[in-house]
Amino acid sequence: MDDLNLAAVWNRIDAQVLQSLAVLVGAAAVWVVVTNGGRRWLAATERRLADQPALETQERMQRLRTLWAVARTAVTIAVLAVVVLTIFAVWGIPIGPVLAVGSVVGVAVGFGAQNVIRDMIAGFLIIAENQYAIGDVVEIAGVGGDVEEIRLRVTVLRDLDGKVHYVPNGAVRVATNLTQEFSRVVIDVSVGYDADVDEALAVVADEARRLAEDDEWSAAFVTEPQLLGVNELGDSAVMIRVVFATVPARRWAAKREFLRRMKRRLDAEGIEIPYPYRNVVLRGDVTSGSTSDPEAP
Repeated sequence: MDDLNLAAVWNRIDAQVLQSLAVLVGAAAVWVVVTNGGRRWLAATERRLADQPALETQERMQRLRTLWAVARTAVTIAVLAVVVLTIFAVWGIPIGPVLAVGSVVGVAVGFGAQNVIRDMIAGFLIIAENQYAIGDVVEIAGVGGDVEEIRLRVTVLRDLDGKVHYVPNGAVRVATNLTQEFSRVVIDVSVGYDADVDEALAVVADEARRLAEDDEWSAAFVTEPQLLGVNELGDSAVMIRVVFATVPARRWAAKREFLRRMKRRLDAEGIEIPYPYRNVVLRGDVTSGSTSDPEAP
């Protein structure tokens, strides 16, 4: 009788071991199929985008890789959860106490890592919504610069001085993208009050048009330059505003070239580029040469 009971127990354990192994093998097969399928999909997508501009391909692949990392992590957690619960069921282990302990541990970990989880969720939304991409110039969380990398938890920026900023994605409340699809360059040209304003407006508009139609620079412009007109009557100058819409990579080069051409054009037209004047008034008897300043000659 004892031998029969031991044999029955052994057979039962043997069946449970085989079932557990089958669950583990099935879970491993699912995980391998999903991960390999994801890698092949990313590789195929990258090959399909090979004929597009390098920066655009890099931006899109960065988004897809990050989204795939999130999806792979979710699949891994789901598979592990199913495996554990299934094995518990196979061995007849009550799931209720385990779930209760797991809930307590999950709450504790959630409180301790809530900032990390918040950053990851925010990073996923930034990438999914395409708020900004690699190569864009953005202002986020009080710092600005070129986006060098978008990770699931942080965004890496490099400013004009070469400083690298690691901004947690959860700290991004407002993202200002200065270069999404195109850049806008606002330029104020100063002319003196003695100049003919209409003539100055015509000169600025003509020089902007010439730059946009130049074979070397035409590809830098998305639309024709817009002359907005007199924008301000300053203390010593009349401010004429012109706006360019350019491709992001050539925004500053186009601005510098326009300013260079504008300086030469204003000089050629005899239009003064003003600078501050200062009138010095000496109080006292000017005719006798005396002044109120004891140190004056």
